[in-house]
Amino acid sequence: MTGNAVAADRRHQHEDERILGSDGAVGGRLLLSVALTGLICLVEVVGGLWTGSLALLSDAAHVFLDVVALATSYGALRLAALPPNARHSYGYRRAEVLAALINAVTLLVVAVGIGKEAWGRWQKPVFVHSGEMLAIAALGLVANLLVALALRGHTHGNLNVRSALLHVLGDALASVGVIVAAIVMLATGWYLADPLVSVLIGALIAYSGWGVLREAVHILMEGAPKGLAADEVARTMVAEEGVLGIHDLHLWSTGSAHPVLSAHVRVAESTLPGSPALVSRLRTLLKERYGIEHATLQVECEDCGQGCTDCIGAES
Repeated sequence: MTGNAVAADRRHQHEDERILGSDGAVGGRLLLSVALTGLICLVEVVGGLWTGSLALLSDAAHVFLDVVALATSYGALRLAALPPNARHSYGYRRAEVLAALINAVTLLVVAVGIGKEAWGRWQKPVFVHSGEMLAIAALGLVANLLVALALRGHTHGNLNVRSALLHVLGDALASVGVIVAAIVMLATGWYLADPLVSVLIGALIAYSGWGVLREAVHILMEGAPKGLAADEVARTMVAEEGVLGIHDLHLWSTGSAHPVLSAHVRVAESTLPGSPALVSRLRTLLKERYGIEHATLQVECEDCGQGCTDCIGAES
């Protein structure tokens, strides 16, 4: 194994430890969250069928998708730790994006189904056992808050876990809606509160699904990572001493938080002997200012054959 390969392997091992945690705390808490959320889902399905509450069944559908999201987050952590190989030179980071895409489509389909069922119940209200519905929803809210507390301390710098936490917090909000509907029905006997809250939960699910779908498609379409703009990054690089221009700059990401850059760097012919040091400075700059840890930079002399009017920083 060459020196560069050994260094790359060490960097990858260090990143694996950062992702998973040396004691597996993140993975362990995600597995615990999957188990607890799965139990909530089962209780709400049984409770929804028993009480006749569409709102409770709608929340159960949302909780089921939370189970999928949490399991996906755990699987993505494990896959992200696998080393690159001959067939997957970037590793398996895109697995979380594909899973997010599937999850987003499922969210939208469930939201449409909830809306359809709610419309039917709005036209023909159904009797609901409001007291039992209230108790089950309250139990679900407590469990969701426990899961949120378990994940809260592991979201910093980890978009994957943070997205799972947002799913859980969204479901906690839905549980609050179910509780409100149950209280209204207990106090007034107005059973239209059940489909009304169901529509609100469906809208929440659709909003979450649309956001995830947009982000997943953007990544799969090789869009620039959130918060980064190619022209701004190029101008920052041109400001570095020795750089005359930048062209063919591309920004994309292999996962939700792994930006990648490639660019051609135009320098004066007299600067070519010192190009390794220049490349090192540029990579440090990109990492510290933009969080880009993987940058492929090709150094070219003034006459790069690209017209140079296309270079950012080139003389017109």
